[in-house]
Amino acid sequence: MSASDLMPVPELFADVVGQAPAVETLRAAARHPVHAYLFLGANGSGVRPAARAFAAALLCPSGGCGACETCRRALAGTHPDLVLVERTGAALGIDDARKLAQLAQRRPFEAHRQVLVVGDVHLAIRSAPALLKTVEEPPPATVFVLLCETVPPELVTVSSRCAEVRFPPVASGVIERWLVGRGVDPERAAVVADGCGGDLDRARLLSEDDGYVARHDLWRSVPSRLNGEGSVAASLTRDLLAAAEAAVSPMRDHNTDELARLEAESESLGERSVPGRRDVLDRHHREERRWRTDEIRAGLGVLARAYRDRLVHAVALADADPAEIDRCRRATDAITAAALSLERNPNESLLLESLLVRLGSNP
Repeated sequence: MSASDLMPVPELFADVVGQAPAVETLRAAARHPVHAYLFLGANGSGVRPAARAFAAALLCPSGGCGACETCRRALAGTHPDLVLVERTGAALGIDDARKLAQLAQRRPFEAHRQVLVVGDVHLAIRSAPALLKTVEEPPPATVFVLLCETVPPELVTVSSRCAEVRFPPVASGVIERWLVGRGVDPERAAVVADGCGGDLDRARLLSEDDGYVARHDLWRSVPSRLNGEGSVAASLTRDLLAAAEAAVSPMRDHNTDELARLEAESESLGERSVPGRRDVLDRHHREERRWRTDEIRAGLGVLARAYRDRLVHAVALADADPAEIDRCRRATDAITAAALSLERNPNESLLLESLLVRLGSNP
């Protein structure tokens, strides 16, 4: 018996945290797969590691043993019959859909099928007809896995052609235990789990962000600092936006380092510039913009929970004040509406200042 025989077999879906129903569905689906699946959930919910694990199960000769070379390469994203199709611009456009159609016709290199994982399908508004045609008429050796945060009206027909697997936000208690298991201090893990919005990727990054606890506490302090004065609301808005901007700094530094590395590699190969430099810069800009928006959205979630805590306390009092209960309920409704409006790319300063003026005004 060799040393490798004594090693434990890795769990195929080990990186998919807190999504037991989805994992159970995918294990069953891998035995008798259909041609297309729609993974419905945000990136931090586990859709991407689930897509890799599901692809491994589909490509593995043993149905997903987790130990063979096929499984290891699929989990690492390096198997030639697992192809990840990402958008090249702000949306999944016509050119991306054409590329997907061409890839779908390709024969598998090694396995008996290929798996095409398509990211950000919810942004395929203009290319929906082309995407529908490709998904409706796949070769028998191709399986599509579409990653989609929401299903807008333009993509309802595409969705109807797929088997849907839902990935809701990961429960905060699950994230807290997961962080503690990774060595994060329990008190810090609780704060991060409270503010990450069920996003495991965000929780991982925030657990290493020295400034996060202070930003979390800033949002929690808002209700006690509002007094109905517009100047106070304006000052708080500036503080919150400055904190959101500071939160982007680590990602911006990472992107700067990545570009420097690509430039060094290009120079060593005798190239005058980084191939696709504009695409790289556009991707960096999208990532930074999205992280800033997610930071504000997460902050609004912390603020909403602060008012819910006040509501719970008010209801529990023997002489409960109906006005205070109503005030807290209206506050959470207003915060929820503000968070939803972030999808429309509003002026963040006006959005937050208007919200804080409303929260600080008397009923």
